[in-house]
Amino acid sequence: MANTYTQIHIQAVFAVQNRDCIIHNSWKDELHKYISGIVSGNNHKLLAINSMPDHIHILFGQRPSQSLSDLMQDIKGSSSKWINEQKLVRGRFSWQEGYGAFSYSKSDIPNIIQYIVNQTVHHKKKTFMEEYYEMLKEFDVDYDDRFVFKPVGIGDIPDDPL
Repeated sequence: MANTYTQIHIQAVFAVQNRDCIIHNSWKDELHKYISGIVSGNNHKLLAINSMPDHIHILFGQRPSQSLSDLMQDIKGSSSKWINEQKLVRGRFSWQEGYGAFSYSKSDIPNIIQYIVNQTVHHKKKTFMEEYYEMLKEFDVDYDDRFVFKPVGIGDIPDDPL
């Protein structure tokens, strides 16, 4: 698109189906690389990515050539398929429906990158749900509790992903 100039920074947050704690440390870096490839393959710029056992944060610069919903569908669908093809979990892996997407100014980016990088430390102080509700409130996003996220699934971080 000639003569189109934008600066759009989005943090997307989404959870594992039933918020099961199944993103394992042994393969999460490969998942991040795979999702990074999807983002860059769609001509967006990945700025930060990190996951916890039950959810993921992605910060990227978005190009106007693709809608956010199409990008998220590609990320979630392709990464679920990849996880299943790699047999990284028992049973079938899927992400929960929906996602949170929050926009930031350029001056916010360094702080958001640190926030995403430090998820492990951050979640020693607050749960994912506390974090997510705070984001919704901070950005004045109208929401219905019935549709935010399903309750945490049974189980914990597995010692052995298989």
